[in-house]
Amino acid sequence: ADTDELLISDAGTIKRIDFSHLKTGITNAQQWRLTTDFTNDANPISSNLEQVDHDGAGKIGSDMTQSSGTFTFPDTGIWYIAFKGAFLSGSGDGANYNFTEILTTIDNSSYSSRNNTAAASNGGAQYMSCFSTTIFDVTDTSTHKVRFKVNVLDSGITTLGNSDITLTGMDFIRLGDT
Repeated sequence: ADTDELLISDAGTIKRIDFSHLKTGITNAQQWRLTTDFTNDANPISSNLEQVDHDGAGKIGSDMTQSSGTFTFPDTGIWYIAFKGAFLSGSGDGANYNFTEILTTIDNSSYSSRNNTAAASNGGAQYMSCFSTTIFDVTDTSTHKVRFKVNVLDSGITTLGNSDITLTGMDFIRLGDT
C-alpha cells in the first residue's frame, strides 16, 4: 500500500482512497487587526486594517479579503468569527458606554447584527474591552460577508489600534464544510 492512501472495506471489498482527497481538521485560520486609533463611531470599521504579521504569526489557508470594512471569505463552510475591541474612555466625570457588533449578510446587501456586546466606565479615563463571537454558515462567498461596528453613546471614546500588537482585532476560523 502507498503511504499516501487510506484502505477501507466497502462491503468486503478493499478500496484505496488517496489521502489528499480527505479534508480533516481546520482548513483556514487567520487574524486581522486595527492598526491605528480612532474616536467615536465606525459602521463599519473601514480603514487601517491589516492581517496580523508580527514575528511568529501563523495562518492556515487562503486569505480573507477586505474592502472598505467588508470582509469576504475565501471558501464556503462554517466559520467561527471573533471580534475583540479595546477602548479608552473619555476623561469626563460621567459614565461612558460603547458597543461592538458583528454584522453579516447573506445577500451582499442587507446586514444584520449577529450579536452586540457592551463596555462601560464610571467616568474618567479608563480602559475597557468587549469580546463577541458568532458562527456563520457561508454557503456562497460572493453573497455572504461580514463587517464589524463600533457604536459609542458618549463622545470621546477611543477605539485602540496598533500595527505591532492586536488591541482591536478579528479572528476567522473555518470549522468545517457547510
